[in-house]
Amino acid sequence: MDIVVKVGQMLLMLSILVILHEFGHYITAKWFKVRVEKFYLFMDAGFSLVKKKIGETEWGIGWLPLGGYVKLSGMIDESMDTEQMKSEPQPWEFRAKPAWQRLIIMLGGIIVNVLLAWLIFTIVYSTYGKTYASTEKIQNVGLVFGETGQKVGFRDGDKIVSVDGKYQERFDRLVLDILLGDTIKVQREGKVETLVLTDEDKKEILDKEGRDFIHYKVNSTIIDSVNLNSNAEKAGLRKGDIIVGVNNEKLRYMRQAAELAYKNKNGKVTLNILRDNQPVKLMVNVDENGTMGYTQRLRDSISLTTTEHYNFFSAMPKAVEESYALVVYNIKQFKLILRPSTGAYKHVKSVVGIASALPSEWDWEFFWKFTALFSIGLAFMNLLPIPGLDGGHALFTIAEMITGRRLGDKAAGTVQTVGMIILLSLMVLTFGKDIYQLIFK
Repeated sequence: MDIVVKVGQMLLMLSILVILHEFGHYITAKWFKVRVEKFYLFMDAGFSLVKKKIGETEWGIGWLPLGGYVKLSGMIDESMDTEQMKSEPQPWEFRAKPAWQRLIIMLGGIIVNVLLAWLIFTIVYSTYGKTYASTEKIQNVGLVFGETGQKVGFRDGDKIVSVDGKYQERFDRLVLDILLGDTIKVQREGKVETLVLTDEDKKEILDKEGRDFIHYKVNSTIIDSVNLNSNAEKAGLRKGDIIVGVNNEKLRYMRQAAELAYKNKNGKVTLNILRDNQPVKLMVNVDENGTMGYTQRLRDSISLTTTEHYNFFSAMPKAVEESYALVVYNIKQFKLILRPSTGAYKHVKSVVGIASALPSEWDWEFFWKFTALFSIGLAFMNLLPIPGLDGGHALFTIAEMITGRRLGDKAAGTVQTVGMIILLSLMVLTFGKDIYQLIFK
């Protein structure tokens, strides 16, 4: 059932984003009287699931959920249809329009993605409020660091003062800032010290712990449920037991036992617990998935989040700020990926990897916020000046506007082919990696 919910969320999200992205191309093309031959949700390589011609446009749904496309008359695109380019340009063709109109058509999908994110954030903030993990509240509880975090220079009890000179009020963003930044100032034992993370340090963090290199301090957790016939039940773990240590070491953070179990698949983990105020040790077997079969929660229901409330109109500028912040983060992450020494390129996810990380229960607030985030990511990706993407087409159009010289049809076809080979190769690599991890890890 979990996989059904995850796949359902991913397909709905992709459908919304692809349809609206392609609609951006479609509506701008219609404004400039360019004939739209096809409008497809998902790719119809070989065949389509559904198709119907209405007027001059064939509307359809492809079988391969890797995006979608609109096919414009007189344009070399994903379809690689070059036959119509052999005849003289017609007034309704894309190639017959002035460069500025072609540029707007190419950027139409990206613009719609950005506007969509803005609209979603506005509605979410005015409906649910803007909720985020508070850096101040979490640092007041205390920070602890995993093995890798300590190896690169952090110490339990550090307070993050700034990253590259800026204080971050959102803890989830603070963790990302550290991975994307260079200079971190920490308050340690009353003094401010400076840490400089090298690319090798970042590679160490990304490869071994990722965002989980930093946690907030926890002294104990309480068992919320124990799965029937699980290793935890067989070991004698009960609902209400209090975990105070793992492998005879004091509990430091929430996921400590789970992380240790994952590292000891098919092994054993000792849980140090309190039951009726009496210490008990339980040796729990770990299954091949790295789990023991229980859920836990904090003993004290302290709130580590902050919620800001807005009406629709006051939410609009906050939504713009959030959309802009996500664009900046996309740029920073892309720069990190382009630095091979960080190893960040190995952690790029395909839709398979993204879907596997989605929650197993449907949460509309999460769904819409993630859709907005994904919409910004889609806009940024399409803006990259890579042949085959909107940004590649836009780049050549801008060059034409500056130089007054247009790329020939043969050269355009070659560039498009090279771009598609690059994109398909990257997709094969990322999909292969994510499928391998999903099945074997």
